[in-house]
Amino acid sequence: MVSEAARDEQASSVRLTFVALLLVLLLASLDQTIVATALPTIVGELGGIEHLSWVVTAYLLASTVVGPIYGKLGDIYGRKIVLQTAIVIFLVGSALCGIAQNMGELIAFRALQGVGGGGLIVTTIAVIGDLVPPRERGRYQGFFGAVFGVSTVIGPLLGGFLVEHFSWRWIFYINLPVGGVALLVIAAAFHTRAAHLQHRIDYLGAALLAGGLSSIILFTSLGGTTWPWGSTRIIALAVIGSVMLVGFVLVERTAAEPILPLGLFRNRVFTVTSVIGFIVGFALFGAVTYLPLYLQIVKGYSPTSSGLLLTPMMAGVLVTSIGSGQLITRLGRYRPFPIAGTALMTVAMFLLAGISVSMPVWQTAIYMLLLGLGLGMTMQVLVLAAQNSVSYEQLGVATSGSTLFRQVGGSIGVAIFGAIFAHELAVNLASAFPPGTPPPTAASPALVDRLPAALHSAYVSAFAASLRPVFAAAAGVAVFAFLLSWLLKEVPLRKSVAAEGVAESFATPREAESLPELQRIVATLARRDNRWRMYQQLADRAGVDLDPAELWLLSRLGEGTAVDLHDPLLIAAHGSLRDRGLVENAHLARDGKAAYTRILEARRQGLAELLDGWKPEEHDEVRAMLDRLAREYVAEPPSLA
Repeated sequence: MVSEAARDEQASSVRLTFVALLLVLLLASLDQTIVATALPTIVGELGGIEHLSWVVTAYLLASTVVGPIYGKLGDIYGRKIVLQTAIVIFLVGSALCGIAQNMGELIAFRALQGVGGGGLIVTTIAVIGDLVPPRERGRYQGFFGAVFGVSTVIGPLLGGFLVEHFSWRWIFYINLPVGGVALLVIAAAFHTRAAHLQHRIDYLGAALLAGGLSSIILFTSLGGTTWPWGSTRIIALAVIGSVMLVGFVLVERTAAEPILPLGLFRNRVFTVTSVIGFIVGFALFGAVTYLPLYLQIVKGYSPTSSGLLLTPMMAGVLVTSIGSGQLITRLGRYRPFPIAGTALMTVAMFLLAGISVSMPVWQTAIYMLLLGLGLGMTMQVLVLAAQNSVSYEQLGVATSGSTLFRQVGGSIGVAIFGAIFAHELAVNLASAFPPGTPPPTAASPALVDRLPAALHSAYVSAFAASLRPVFAAAAGVAVFAFLLSWLLKEVPLRKSVAAEGVAESFATPREAESLPELQRIVATLARRDNRWRMYQQLADRAGVDLDPAELWLLSRLGEGTAVDLHDPLLIAAHGSLRDRGLVENAHLARDGKAAYTRILEARRQGLAELLDGWKPEEHDEVRAMLDRLAREYVAEPPSLA
């Protein structure tokens, strides 16, 4: 029997490890948005404004592609060593980003940082499965959701503050002490499970996907700016990208454990949600990347102020993500939300396409708020719709696939925005400046401010004009998402999906495996139970005449757990059970064992009803999970909380 001191020590170790995991997750999620407000300053120092989008794209693309591989590596070699490796790669990439001397180096080091960042997110989510009993995972998932929500809002603001008061390099250096502490805590406190699962990792599929997407993104970002569209290099990139993506499709058809099973695309709901999710990522990361440029270069705001001015968009995302989840839970319908959300996105992008030097900042803030409200009504609802439409076997890959498409959309969207912006800026500056007066080669806010009045006016006007086609193109893509959202089929919500909603975990990655994802759903729902009421209902269902305290004590004795009987409530419950012949000393009598069996079966049936749409009776591993959860939940003490 485990001593009370040992249990306390184990619980303390779990809490300490969990804090370290939250720090790791905060770092990985912050690095998706913290760079945005630093970009004008970075290109002002390093040059290469035509390649600005790659500072964001390199991180997003690398972290997206390696995510599924980290999940499988963790199953094979253990979460601890894989998580530690990911942290080290991330910290090395961060340090190198901080000392980068040109744009090429920074982009390469951001890709390395993304290789580590993708592992941080995926492995951290999986580690909770090793540390925390299923009945607690819903609560921990809520903490993860809070981290993602907070990082989305404060990322641009924190980036602006560091740039203004220290240096842009500190947006990378800040990772080192925090990540180092997390690494030490995980090394000391996290004890991984010895048993590992065997997987066949789709390395070839991942390599083809990474190579194909990189080639297509290079084609769109370099064509017409660095190299002419008809040049041999641009044509070669287009051909290589197309061939590799076709190869990826062929490999996925035969891979034992593909990154993205192609059979999912026979499901119309999954296909529609994937395309809309792609466009959502396109719009979200594109807007976060280019709006700070407008605020700092055109409107003259400091990096900190520009980050603060982005908060309406991020707050809009938070409000409607949580609000739509609550409404879906009440109404049992999800289809209206992506329709309304993509409509708001479209309107907001069209309005932003009219930005100019003279537009008041409050007007821009309203447009950003509209964009955020639209994104929030769409982003997480797509995960819910995809999850609700597939069978149990496809649950994991469908939910993680939704995140994959959003990230890929962000990678490609930022690159396409960058290509449009760089081309337009070159054309507009050439026509805005007098002959013989070369425009600045770097778009540093400080440098632009020092231009003579006439040249300053010409530069910011050209800059604002170059951003308008960016948002006009995004608006056109958003129109397509709006039209596509009408094709989204309203599939009756399963009890579990309807009850969980999307407010439980804001923008967090989901499990790529079906059983852990199902456990997460059950844990999220079961933690809502008022324990006292649940025990009373359980006694009625099982047909036993026991109050909650008696039922809990009988269950604890049934599983052979030592119970401290010093509590007056438990002393009375033990006496009542003994008087009715259910307990003999500290063990169950024959009638007590029969009552315990009925209680377990009643709780198991209650959990199975939550998963009715997943057909738990057809899957041995799901039945085993329900049996285990029934024992754990019955053993949890009743309370009025």
